[in-house]
Amino acid sequence: MGSAYEDKVKTFFKEHLHEDEEIRYILDGEGFFDVRSIDDEWVRIRLMKGDLIILPAGIYHRFTTDSKNYIKAMRLFKDEPKWTPLNRAPEVDKIPARREYISRA
Repeated sequence: MGSAYEDKVKTFFKEHLHEDEEIRYILDGEGFFDVRSIDDEWVRIRLMKGDLIILPAGIYHRFTTDSKNYIKAMRLFKDEPKWTPLNRAPEVDKIPARREYISRA
């Protein structure tokens, strides 16, 4: 794979959150979403072809492929598409989506 691909994959593995739900449908291949538990521990979720995952707004997570280094996924949106990841930082913990997620957890 080229360097552009490798750089893009690395961005998905940085711990981040979104201000809206992240909805992914796996069309082919396999990978892992790591999400933070209420105790701030990683929980690994394996995804394969045909799986659907919905991560709530405000949850810290990261993504990586399996050893085959291939996945084809579709991102779905319920409203206007938002793609911006917010990398984990003290100031991100203060945004409304994060505070709302913590209050529900």
